[in-house]
Amino acid sequence: MRPALSIIRLAAACALIAAPALAPAQARPAIEKAKDLCMGRGSSLAERMTGCSALIDARAVTGRDLAVALCNRGYVLTEQKEYRRALADLDAGIEADRTYPCLFSNRGRAYGFLDQLDKAIADYDEAIRLDPNFALAYNNRGDAWRHKGDLDRAIEDFSAAIRINPQYALAYGNRGEAFRRKGDQQHAIEDFTAEIALRPSLNAFLNRGNAFRDLGQLDKALADYGVVVENAPQDARGWRNRGLIKLMKNDVAGGIADYDKAIRLDPTDADSFANRGLAFRFNKQIDKALRDFDTALRLNPKLAIVHVNRGNMLKDKGDRNGAITAYRTALTIVAGFKPALDSLKEIGAEP
Repeated sequence: MRPALSIIRLAAACALIAAPALAPAQARPAIEKAKDLCMGRGSSLAERMTGCSALIDARAVTGRDLAVALCNRGYVLTEQKEYRRALADLDAGIEADRTYPCLFSNRGRAYGFLDQLDKAIADYDEAIRLDPNFALAYNNRGDAWRHKGDLDRAIEDFSAAIRINPQYALAYGNRGEAFRRKGDQQHAIEDFTAEIALRPSLNAFLNRGNAFRDLGQLDKALADYGVVVENAPQDARGWRNRGLIKLMKNDVAGGIADYDKAIRLDPTDADSFANRGLAFRFNKQIDKALRDFDTALRLNPKLAIVHVNRGNMLKDKGDRNGAITAYRTALTIVAGFKPALDSLKEIGAEP
């Protein structure tokens, strides 16, 4: 039986400070109700926004309570992609209480979304200085290092988050992705497996499938992508990744069938058209292959290999000049692109 999956979002905000137990809602003063909405763990984003705004606008809280309200509203604004407004709240919260580490962690996250990674890292540094056991801040700083391309520092931070909280599923997934980018697929698989054991998700199975694929363990990759297809049949990623594995296993008909589904679900994915075009080429369905390559290039004209594959199709159709043009176009995208140079040499043309 396939495991049930939950789609998880990147963890980002600090744990919210729960409001104290209060009297029934109808008996509470307005400020107490607002505080409950703002700081209660069970509040929705909309409720939290309403409650925190009421506290802030009424100037009903000061000190740490004001810092919490601004931090929580800043988090909601970040979730709503209102990054500048979020930063304004988080700055104000830091002015109210510079000892509250959550403010620095959440501001670091907002800076991260704005691609201001050095500022994000500086804020995570301060959050960790204030609370050396702040696993979330380590995880988020690791994510910033990963986006800067410093995978060793990223892995170090993700590992710190895991040491502090061995049940931190997202940190395992993030570290696994850093290992995968380093080419260490075995450690990546171990981390994705740990993530799946703690909190199975679509992304975890997709990522582990990618690592298995990179190691050439195609049957294991096929199984992981199959979990995604079974649990989320409306998600194109499962179909297109499984389609690729089927092509790699020479199951051309199966690959085409999976790409058909992927394209119906996501008709904007150039790679799906490009790979289905290759499958049609294997089946000697030249016109269908050309149509898919043309569609892929309309979606993304910078795919050099697709220009080469399209040139090969034109060559098979006897259109030598069209093939040469396609190969030369690939060279304008990637100078010295070997598949294009080899194809031009084979056809007897200069680059």
